[in-house]
Amino acid sequence: MRARFRVNERIKAQQVRVINEEGKQIGIMVPEEAMRFAREAGLDLVEIAPDANPPVCKIIDFGKFLYQISKKEKQHRKKSTPQTKEIRLSVKISDHDYSYKLKHIREFLEEGNKVKVTIIFRGREIVHNEKGIELMERVIKDVSDIGKPEFQPKLLGRVMAMVLSPSRTSGSKEQQKSEEAQLKG
Repeated sequence: MRARFRVNERIKAQQVRVINEEGKQIGIMVPEEAMRFAREAGLDLVEIAPDANPPVCKIIDFGKFLYQISKKEKQHRKKSTPQTKEIRLSVKISDHDYSYKLKHIREFLEEGNKVKVTIIFRGREIVHNEKGIELMERVIKDVSDIGKPEFQPKLLGRVMAMVLSPSRTSGSKEQQKSEEAQLKG
């Protein structure tokens, strides 16, 4: 990422348009003069728009600038690709453990992610696979307001699995909260 931006002495343009750390335009000047302004402020001169005429440079802390860009890119990638999360259950799950796992399933669905729910049968539990089906149906019923199964639970060897997908396409909690606030206000 560091190679994408020219910084300080690497700026080769004859003249540059300079913007200070507050975002105010200082003017058009030679890069040496702009670097002097940057050094006085204890910051770097970074070429933001090299294709502009003259190129636009900003006086900022380059490390902080790179961090903010990587943070934005990471957030953009996170929003754009829904992931499939996996939750593993047991036939002999206690009520507290079930409610804890259910809370996580609901959170994942509210974030817009798909959830793969699996039950692994151990030992002789496979003989009573109807308990696994009951547990899966209970999960479907408990998340029916925000998610729906893509397919009914399937038994493959000792593993029973199903995938839940969010029923709302809007996705994130923030969007839902803002929609609710608009309806109230």
